[in-house]
Amino acid sequence: MPIRTNRGRAAVYRRLWGWPLRSPAHLVAAAVGFAVLVTVASVVVPGVTGTRSPAAQRQTGGGATTTPASAGQVGVLPSGPPSSLPTKLPSPTQTPTTVPPDPLATAAAMSWAQAWVDHPEGTTNETWLDGLEPYTSEEMLPQLRSVEPANVPATRVTSIPSVVASFSNRVEVDVTTDGPKLRVTVVKGADGQWVVHQYDEVS
Repeated sequence: MPIRTNRGRAAVYRRLWGWPLRSPAHLVAAAVGFAVLVTVASVVVPGVTGTRSPAAQRQTGGGATTTPASAGQVGVLPSGPPSSLPTKLPSPTQTPTTVPPDPLATAAAMSWAQAWVDHPEGTTNETWLDGLEPYTSEEMLPQLRSVEPANVPATRVTSIPSVVASFSNRVEVDVTTDGPKLRVTVVKGADGQWVVHQYDEVS
């Protein structure tokens, strides 16, 4: 028959709590039963809820996956083969080797200088450039279009060209006129022809 009153329930609870104290054997049996119950609960409950005991977490490092210190941590240089950067600076560009002057180069300088001083009164820039064009590089010719022939301070060449420096593709020549001395730079074009690429009045 079920217990329907509070007094009846209290009497049953007093019997349950008082049973371990009736004898030493009851006390030992109650202690063993409690220990077994705690052990079973510690194994079953984590398996059901998916949690792990603190001891198991300490053994596995808290469930975190360890990675090497060099795997992308800030301040840690990645390991690997050394870079293939050059260990020394490249050698500077070698200076051109001097060679005996080509007679065609000095002839081109002489012809250009004679055309440069050839500007009788009334000579137009177009006519003056027609005389210079065969001996002048394409890069230099546009610069001469702004020159007024009447302002050229010389009327004749007074000496043969004098070679100052000679390389395989460039020759520097001094030409004396009745005005300033000219330092004429002659270069070899892609077609092998020597043409004047630059000039300066040196005196």
